[in-house]
Amino acid sequence: MGSTVLFDNGDHKNILIEDFNSGLAVQANQHLIIHGDEGMILDPGGHKVFNKVASATSSLLEGGKLRYLFLSHQDPDIVAATNGWLMTTDADAWISALWQRFLPHFGIDTFVEDRLNPIPDAGMMLDLNGVELSIIPAHFMHSCGNFQVYDPVSKILYSGDLGASLGMDYIEVSDFDDHLQYMAGFHQRYVVSNKVLRLWAKMIRGLDIEIIAPQHGALFKGKEMVTRFIDWCETLECGIDLMDDVYKLPG
Repeated sequence: MGSTVLFDNGDHKNILIEDFNSGLAVQANQHLIIHGDEGMILDPGGHKVFNKVASATSSLLEGGKLRYLFLSHQDPDIVAATNGWLMTTDADAWISALWQRFLPHFGIDTFVEDRLNPIPDAGMMLDLNGVELSIIPAHFMHSCGNFQVYDPVSKILYSGDLGASLGMDYIEVSDFDDHLQYMAGFHQRYVVSNKVLRLWAKMIRGLDIEIIAPQHGALFKGKEMVTRFIDWCETLECGIDLMDDVYKLPG
């Protein structure tokens, strides 16, 4: 089992679990937040990685309790194995209220449906054994019902698909300009418009962030790199801003 500890003060840990995806499946990160003897797994993934991620999580909890599954949005690389987690743990799952009734189509057993909880559009606070985690609106980046998690102890923002990068072989960005080749195309297509990025940047600048950790690819560590990423998002044209040449009848 491979894992990278992003933060550890003795009582509170933030751990990046090794990527277990292979073949055609898109690379995806799983993150675990542990405070005391309780944990939350973020975007735990699909069926192919379930056994390995569940085993890694159990080992890292060291006898503690998995209290929450956080599901940033509805994509299968995030939610497809939710039933397995609900059936084998006592954890409660949290997902946007927009997706609560769609998620059962992945095969949620009726007798665990009451542990699938809706997140309101405005977000919420979630208590993890005494630590108040912020569940922050991130709608249309890319999903219409989308959330991020801010951990005030480690000062990590778990940004979901925002910040995603594909195709590089490192887990931390060291050269932002070079990293754009792995990140720009994804954001230009998957994020709906520059307006939502500006709204997000204005909101997020109010947080003290040491690390931005996306669900795909490399993380951004340190104030300078975090600020560089936020500034880049704020001015990026994307989504419907770039659709003029696409909306044409084929042939």
